[in-house]
Amino acid sequence: MRFWKIETIGMTVINKVPIRFCFQQATPLRDRLRLKSFIKKMVAKEGFLIKDIQVVFCDDNYILNINKLYLKHNYFTDIITFDYSDKNELTAELYISRDRVKENAAGLGVSFRSELHRVVFHGILHLLGYKDKKPMEQARMRSMEDKWLSSYGI
Repeated sequence: MRFWKIETIGMTVINKVPIRFCFQQATPLRDRLRLKSFIKKMVAKEGFLIKDIQVVFCDDNYILNINKLYLKHNYFTDIITFDYSDKNELTAELYISRDRVKENAAGLGVSFRSELHRVVFHGILHLLGYKDKKPMEQARMRSMEDKWLSSYGI
């Protein structure tokens, strides 16, 4: 049983390929059509197509349960990305903890909106092959997040 509602009003489909935003709890994500279009454009610039991406905005407990059950990690995180992609066709589920994003934004001294978009972009960048385990990878990931935030106007 799913605990989130699927956004169907205004769902954009380009090349019959959806990005869906789902909500376990209310998340202030304005201008969703613009965000979906932007993600598709940036993904295409990297040479990829979106087959199906679902972004689920949830709370800490929901993402903790996913982290324990599927990744065997017993800690909170801001995002978990499940990548089911095949070559250059992206298929994935992204789970984003609204609670973690809010806390991280406060700790970093940035707006919730900015941090929320950074985390969404972070998950998409992982799908494009960007890593963040080593210091050089982290720097490259942060640079790409900044680039996308700037291009998006945040």
